[in-house]
This record gives sequence, C-alpha cells and structure tokens, in this order.
Amino acid sequence: MDTDIDNGLNRTNATTQYQDTELFSREEDSSLYFTYSGERNELEVNNLHYEVDTAAQIPWYEKLSEFKLPWEIKGSKQTAINNLSLRVCSGQMLALIGSSGCGKTSLLDIITCRGEGGTMTSGQILINGKPNTPHLVKKNIAHVRQDDCLLPHLTVRETLAFVAKLRLPTHFTQAQRDQRVDDVIAELRLRQCAHTRVGNDYVRGVSGGERRRVSIAVQLLWNPGILILDEPTSGLDSFTAHNLVITLSRLAQGNRLVLLSVHQPRSDIFQLFDLVMLLSSGSPVYFGAARHMVQYFTALGHPCPRYCNPSDFYVDLISIDRRSPEQEAECLERSSELAAQFMEKVRGADNHIWKPAGTNTVTQTESESKGEEVITISQQGNSLPGKLHQFTILIKRHMYNDFRDLVTLLVHGFEALLMSLLVGFLYYGAGEKHLSIQDTVALLYMIGALTPFAVVLDVIAKCHRERAMLYHELQDGMYSVTSYFFAKVLGELPEHCVFTLVYGLPIYWLAGLNEAPDRFLLNFLLVWLMVYCSRAMALFAAALLPTLQTSSFMGNSLFTVFYLTGGFVISLENMWLVASWMSHISFIRWGFDGMLQVQFRGHKYPVSIGNFTIHVDGIHVVEAMNMNQYPLYSSYLVLLAICLVFMLLYYLSLKFIKQKSSQDW
Repeated sequence: MDTDIDNGLNRTNATTQYQDTELFSREEDSSLYFTYSGERNELEVNNLHYEVDTAAQIPWYEKLSEFKLPWEIKGSKQTAINNLSLRVCSGQMLALIGSSGCGKTSLLDIITCRGEGGTMTSGQILINGKPNTPHLVKKNIAHVRQDDCLLPHLTVRETLAFVAKLRLPTHFTQAQRDQRVDDVIAELRLRQCAHTRVGNDYVRGVSGGERRRVSIAVQLLWNPGILILDEPTSGLDSFTAHNLVITLSRLAQGNRLVLLSVHQPRSDIFQLFDLVMLLSSGSPVYFGAARHMVQYFTALGHPCPRYCNPSDFYVDLISIDRRSPEQEAECLERSSELAAQFMEKVRGADNHIWKPAGTNTVTQTESESKGEEVITISQQGNSLPGKLHQFTILIKRHMYNDFRDLVTLLVHGFEALLMSLLVGFLYYGAGEKHLSIQDTVALLYMIGALTPFAVVLDVIAKCHRERAMLYHELQDGMYSVTSYFFAKVLGELPEHCVFTLVYGLPIYWLAGLNEAPDRFLLNFLLVWLMVYCSRAMALFAAALLPTLQTSSFMGNSLFTVFYLTGGFVISLENMWLVASWMSHISFIRWGFDGMLQVQFRGHKYPVSIGNFTIHVDGIHVVEAMNMNQYPLYSSYLVLLAICLVFMLLYYLSLKFIKQKSSQDW
C-alpha cells in the first residue's frame, strides 16, 4: 500500500516537473529568431515492416576475407522494423528511444530514402500525404547525420556562408543570404564562435557541442520544415547534450517537425520531448507524450521506482540481454508481450498515440500549430544555383580550406624541396665535364619517378578524408558531381604548379643539365605532366575503391607497373608481350622518352675508342635505348591523353559509384 502511494506521488511529481520545465522553456524562448513560415508538415508511417539482409550489410571487400566470391556468401533475413506506425506534425519533437540495434537508425534511413541492404515488405511512409520519394525528401527534409562532416579550416560563418550560396535560391540577394546566415547563427547560439575554425579531431577548433550545432545549422539554412537527426547527443557530455536538445525544442516550437533518435537521455532531456517512441527489436513498445509514459507502464504493472530516470528504467526493461540463451529468451518474451499490449491499446487510434482516458485527442503542441496563421513560402518552385555557380562556390571553398592548412602545405613543400636538394647535390660538382651518359639517363629517370610516387599517397589520403562529406553533400543535392569534379581538378592546379616548380627547379640546375632556357621549359613541362598524371591516377583510385587501404594498394600497384615498364629498369625491346603493352600506357615511359630527347638531342658527347675520341650526337644514345621511336611532341600528347583518360575515369567513378566512406558502414 505504501509502495503504491509512493509511486503515485512519484508520477505526480514527475508530471508536474515536466510541465514546469516545458512552460519555462516555452516562455524563455517565446521570441524566436528563425521560425519556419512555410506550409504545415506531417510525417506518417503506417504498418511498416522492414527486413535486412545480413550479407548485404557486409562490404564486398570484407567478404573477400572469407575466401569466397561476394555472390557465394548467403545471408539471413532479419526483421529490423516490425508493424510500426506513427504520425507527427509541425510543432512537435518526437524522440526515438531504445538500445543499440533496436531499429532507430533504420527507421530514419527509410524515411529519408537512404535504406540500403533492406526491403520494405509492407507499409507506407507519407510526407504531407504523399509517398516519400528521394525528390520529395530533398525538398522537405533535412537530415543531420551522427558524424560531423565539415571542412576543418573554415570558420563557422564561412561554412554557413558557402552553404547558403549553394542551397538558397538564385533570387536571394547577397544581403538576404547574409541575413539568413545571421539568423541561423543566432537561433543556434553560435555567435561567440562564429569566427572560430570548425576544426576536427586533428585541427583545434570549436567544441564538440558547437560543432554538432554547426552541422544542424548547415541543414537549417535552407529552412526545412522537417528536421531529422541521428544520435545528435552521441559523444557529448550531459550538459552540452542538454543545451543541444533545448535548441532542438526551440526549433520545434518554431513550427518545425523535429524527429531524432537517442539512446537513453537523462531526465531533464527526456522532459523536453513532446512525443516519445520506445523501440525494442524494431517493434514499438510505447508511442505517446513523454509525460504519460510512466502512467502507461505503471498501468501495465511496471511502475518506475522513485528517484529513477524513466528513460533509463524503461529502456533497461525492454533491452535484450544476450549473455545467456535463457536470459535472451526471457527478454524477448517480455518485449514481445509489451509490444503486443501496446498494439492492443492503440488499436483504432487515428494518430497511433496512446493517451490516458479523458484527455484531449489533440496535443497542446499540435493545437497551437494549427491555430497559427501559416504563410506559405515554398522554395520548391524557385530555381537553385546552376552548375557554373556551384563550381565557382566550390572552388572558392576548396581554396579557402586548403590554403589555410599551412602545416600540410609546408610539409609537402619541404618534402619536394628536400628530395630535389638530395638528388641535386648527389649529382652536383661535375663542373665543366658535365655528367656522363649513364649518370644523366639515371638522373632523368629518377626525376620522373621520385615525386609522382609521393603524390599518389598524399592525394589518396586527402580524398578519403573528404569522402564522407562528399557522400553526404551529394545525397543532400547540395551540388552536382560535375561541379565538384571541375572544382576539385582545377582548384588544386596552383598548389600542383608550385610544388612541381619547387621540385624541378633546384634538381635541374644543381645537376648541371642542359642550361638552355627552352630545354629547361620543355623538361619542366614534361615533369609537370608526369606529376599531374600520377595525381589523376590517384584521384581515380581514391574514388573507385571505398577504403584508404584498398585505394593505396591500387595506386601503388599501378605506379609500380608503370615504373617497371618505363624503359630504364629493363629495355623496351627485351620486354615480353604484356609488359610491352603496359609500357605504351606508362606515363613514366613517355615522360622519360621526352626528357631523353630534350637533354640529348643536339648535344655532343665524347666517346673514346682506344686512342681515338669522337663526338657523338646524344640522340644516338636515345636510339640505342630504343626510346626515340616517336617525335618529341608525341610525348606531350600521349601524357596529356593519359591524364585526360584518368580524369574521365575519375569522373565516371564519382558519377556511378557511391562515395560512401568506410566509416559509414
């Protein structure tokens, strides 16, 4: 008897505390900076059943570790979501709560048309009464992922300014874009860090909570009516997580629909939610107002103990303990029974929400949103920036981010200079005698093979650091593949030219090669094309394969093949058939051939035969190596063609292969 009274008092105090907190937060934030003034949004899920193929969840490159072909591995079908229904409207914040593997992320992926490796066997998802499609999702829903994928060397304001130029319609003036950025910064309380770099795990910048709010601000810029967040509080301390959810609550009060997933929120965070759905093994165990959850489970015989967080207690209640088969069976039976009881309780309810007897069928938040005068400002009919405008913005953003990374720039520059000086001083000191034919040939081959190898690894590593951000931005439709491709290729040209000059200039003059200005320029152009071919090859390898390890393996393998068939390690005439074919597409072979012609043609070399010394034109040495088979200009044309082919392959990889990072699996 005393226990029942205590539990009743506990429920009354929890409800009163929730209502007081809710009233306080609404009164404190009654003046919103950035209220959504578009049409009222509604998200509805009806009788959803979703199955996942376990084999499809394993990347193909991991299947190879089982020494089986990818199509030989058979997986089993597992139910990720079972008979789930919900309805949520503008002005409400719905939290999906449950342990890991309960189906929270799967549900968000299905709603946003990003479910992979699964099949929706039954049910439907409606956005404003229409079935969800990728086009409809892009127009209405902003999806904030669990990981923050931002450029680290841009400030918060610069990050938002570039996104505003990409996402806002073309009829917006620059003043209107700046005002939108200011409004979002004010709404998400980022004024104190607006001019601080975003940073990441390696670059010092804003705090983790501020970085998460920047990710939300990026999506909020185009003023979506529906905001979906996957684990927004993961990795944050409790205070920062609480402030973040307060911000999301304010956004919901601004006539938005907010849907988020969370593991086990602390009590003050739980009290901020308007609606809560408790999931266990993909089945809903409770869906209704957060303040009614304790009352619902108490009526089923599971009262929440005094001084205990309801979310902690009930998530523990429905979690599956797999430490032993007996405990797992017991937990599965309990969660199945609770799911069946909930389905029975809400049978016949239009909005699938459980409400205590005698309460209104319309929640307070929903009635408030219905009573507001809605001004429709739809952006669906407005034209977004074209590809040329996207290219301009992307190349500026790329240069802003890269040229501020002074440490990386200095390291790469010092690396190129050090290699040039080491090789140059090795051949320095020949003086009037100049280098011998053998030394000159070896030096020219080393010039064409040394720096391109380092470039391959650097480019592949950089591409994979940007891969997750590229994947998400392409999914959101922020820009086209074509715009990104040209911005990536042309944006790195200044850096490429400077590093090639730093590498090619000292080594050329220290080694005492042909001092004629035209010969130097021709030689430098060949080196530039060879280095750029290696860069294009690295871009292709990075876009083709999903992990840094596999891309690096492919890049190193291609470079090694091109290096061995370049005409120096083994003579072209002594190569067997396949190696001879590979030599025709080796950019090292064509660059080496061109440099030999530039250095040796017209240059007399003394050749001693007994007591006689004759001067022989160096081009005969090149012919003896079977390298002077084509005119000099053909070397430049072939190098340019190889570069363009690798660029085309890079573009096709971006276009048709999902740039999903290995960390997203």
